[in-house]
Amino acid sequence: MPLNRRTFLGTSAAAGAGVAMAGGVAVPAEAHGRGHGRPPKRYSFTVMGTTDLHGNVFNWDYFTDKEFDDKAHNDVGLAKISTLVDQVRAEKGRPNTLMIDAGDTIQGTQLSYYYAKIDPITAKRGPVHPMAQAMNAIGYDAAALGNHEFNYGIPVLRKFEEQCDFPLLGANALDAKTLRPAFAPYVIKRMRTPHGPDVRVAILGLTNPGIAIWDKVNVSGKMVFPGLEEQAAKYVPRLRSMGADVVIVSAHSGTSGTSSYGDQVPYVENAAALVAEQVPGIDAILVGHAHLEIPEYFVENKETGKKVVLSEPLKWGQRLTLFDFDLVWEKGRWVVERAGSQVLNSNTVAEDPKITGLLADEHKKVVAYVNQVIGTSTVAMTTAEAAWKDEPIIDLINVVQAETVKAALAGGEYASLPVLSQASCFSRTAQIPAGDVTIKDAAGLYPFENTLEARLLTGAQVRDYLEFSARYYVQTAADVPVDTAKLTNAGDTPDYNYDAVSGLTYDIDIAKPNGSRIVNLSFEGKAIDPAAQFVLAVNNYRASGGGNFPHVPGAKQLWANSEEIRNTIIAWVQAKGSVDGSQFASVDWRLTRDGKPVF
Repeated sequence: MPLNRRTFLGTSAAAGAGVAMAGGVAVPAEAHGRGHGRPPKRYSFTVMGTTDLHGNVFNWDYFTDKEFDDKAHNDVGLAKISTLVDQVRAEKGRPNTLMIDAGDTIQGTQLSYYYAKIDPITAKRGPVHPMAQAMNAIGYDAAALGNHEFNYGIPVLRKFEEQCDFPLLGANALDAKTLRPAFAPYVIKRMRTPHGPDVRVAILGLTNPGIAIWDKVNVSGKMVFPGLEEQAAKYVPRLRSMGADVVIVSAHSGTSGTSSYGDQVPYVENAAALVAEQVPGIDAILVGHAHLEIPEYFVENKETGKKVVLSEPLKWGQRLTLFDFDLVWEKGRWVVERAGSQVLNSNTVAEDPKITGLLADEHKKVVAYVNQVIGTSTVAMTTAEAAWKDEPIIDLINVVQAETVKAALAGGEYASLPVLSQASCFSRTAQIPAGDVTIKDAAGLYPFENTLEARLLTGAQVRDYLEFSARYYVQTAADVPVDTAKLTNAGDTPDYNYDAVSGLTYDIDIAKPNGSRIVNLSFEGKAIDPAAQFVLAVNNYRASGGGNFPHVPGAKQLWANSEEIRNTIIAWVQAKGSVDGSQFASVDWRLTRDGKPVF
């Protein structure tokens, strides 16, 4: 008998109560006798998990228009995951398995973008989102909300929720006015055993408090996002009192206990391990958000001493987590005797034709869309060395942003102020080819759905901003050979949290310690005036506190729009017709050691 996946909707979702049933007869872990002196009743089941799928259905890279590949030869997509899921179900027996996700589902590829913006699912008689189609076909039982679920606004998210045959869970996503759950907090699944009593498995969903910052424009005044530990402490005892034998948390939150947004909100961004440590009664946590691979990680609960198993499968469908639970019947209830986890690699299997066939037409539409020619380029440009050199391809982003902000401020109070611009090397494989430039080329340069703002800063604040950004480089003495493979990402700082700023010139002395690396900071050939005012063209992620850069979140906002920066780049190329790097490329910054250039 197939699993009966009932969506947790309506008033019951807001109230946070619901039970879904799983039918079928389980295969026992071992032969069981009955009566005095016989072995106890036992039952085993498996919970499979994905996270950070980011719109990946096919093993395809829409930015390069070819099959996905990386140095480790990983594969991506739900079509691969589906094959692994079928194998696990065949081995374990489908009634003895559940399938869950930990969020960030509907943003990240041009496939997901197309059905949010180009042929939106919110349109009258609009399409069903490809991720909903694929996850429904695979048979997911629940998915936690990720922060990127909110990127396209609440109406798109609500439509996606409506199209899913499983609940989207978010115990800490609350209605701003009533402080009641805006989504189902949890779902309870029943696993039938050969011994009579069902096993009740509760799945609690927790999302990221950073949504309040990163998607402020979409959620402000509508939803609030308290801490994961706080909401877990509220719901786990309730689930146990409702008869849950096993409690699993699906958390869109990493394990490190750190936050990228500083004190912008009082809740920890990566709190999964803290939840395990502080909240009694949890058996396992499916971890998301951090884009790390954690096959199996145990955290001891401080109150009970019980070890909680955590696992995070690698992003984009590169891995599938398996939580295996062994239960024993004791004193009239099921008790978890053992819990462990592992991950399966999706590059070991072929894509499931059930999924690729289901979405073949959608895939073809998106491939045609991303290959539309929008202009030409006089030279080839690449981000291959943009993490340590001022490259023209990053200058392109900054030119587009600066021109857009200047045009927006023209004729106003701040029109005479100089405009600076920040940009990051989001991908080290992005390129603008010589000749025809397509949508996929421009989109690959800016893969995130960030929008543009203008903030007012002083010269002193700009210096602080640059010093903070320069922590990205590993301190390297002047007499030590420079290995670019080891030069960047100091302190695990991701590429997207290193900003190059255009409109002024400066050196970054990587021989110096953090906080004293910016030298020769100049504007129009003169040392920068700490009191001078500048306009910074900045993305909304950074302006909202993403990366915890100083000053910008509290700086006066002069202008903002809702158009995605990548669409602004596409429109700019279309308007120009030709991209000529010689007209905008400049070396505004460089790495030095004791005054001598590194490159």
